Amino acid sequence: MAKLNLIKEILGNYYISGDELLFSCPFCNHYKKKLSINLKKNKFKCWVCDTSGNSLLYLFKKFGDIKQLTEWKKLNNITDFSEMGDRLNHLFEEPEKQLLPRLRLPKEFISLVNKGTPLSCINAKSYLKKRRIDKGDILYWKIGYCPSGQYVGRLIIPSFNLRGDVNYFIARSYNGNWKKYLNPEVPKNEIIFNELYVNFTKPITLVEGAFDAIVAGENSVPILGSTLRENSRLFQKIIKNNSTVYMALDPDATRKTNAIIEKLLRYGIKVYTIDISGFKDVGEMTKEEFKTRKENATEVGDTLSLLLNNINF
Repeated sequence: MAKLNLIKEILGNYYISGDELLFSCPFCNHYKKKLSINLKKNKFKCWVCDTSGNSLLYLFKKFGDIKQLTEWKKLNNITDFSEMGDRLNHLFEEPEKQLLPRLRLPKEFISLVNKGTPLSCINAKSYLKKRRIDKGDILYWKIGYCPSGQYVGRLIIPSFNLRGDVNYFIARSYNGNWKKYLNPEVPKNEIIFNELYVNFTKPITLVEGAFDAIVAGENSVPILGSTLRENSRLFQKIIKNNSTVYMALDPDATRKTNAIIEKLLRYGIKVYTIDISGFKDVGEMTKEEFKTRKENATEVGDTLSLLLNNINF
């Protein structure tokens, strides 16, 4: 009853239709009560403007005041940002205000975008061709390689922050070196790979590595591993923008994927899961196969309890 009273405070009167509560929709302001709310499932949908969500928290974020939002979080046992400490405040700042170390690409770096690349690039290009990475991908991701130096025999995929400065790079061996990756020592939780090209107002796809992101396409973000911490810049940017998230981590990372989903759901984020079964990772898929599976992604409903029962922290 306490939850219903809070919802009435922000949406006004309602009437009951089966398991649904019908309110006036604050998104389209239709004259009839067409915003359907299901308290048990923690979902809402307007049958006129088609606005929907898998968490009622979003309604309190958008239309409630601080007191109402706080009370809703308490009733639903939702973590508050303030509990994470003052350290999170700087994650909402633009990168020029952060004291991150300046990073440069290796001095031996040669871009594969240019037509006049030397003969030493043949093996690098051959490796990319085997992975079905075409000229458009090379151009978009600014891929290069190193013919000598610390990163000899490695493809370089740079990452850029919002200023356009390099904030990280992937150094992947293409000549059979036993150590596949030799990446710079940069705090991963404080950078977003290629943040310059990510639009958080649109749905984003989370994958593990840069080669997965190439297959996943536009607005995909490699989390550079299989974990995503709440105090990371990427997690906070998702929460701040209320971004819809598509999860496409490796099939062998189910437990870690569920842990990330559970965290996102606590903040009212709409989450979809993409079926990667039959492949080791997204990078093994063709772009067409991934696109098809993304179109058939499954929305994660009100499954917090189910997820929590399957996660051992």
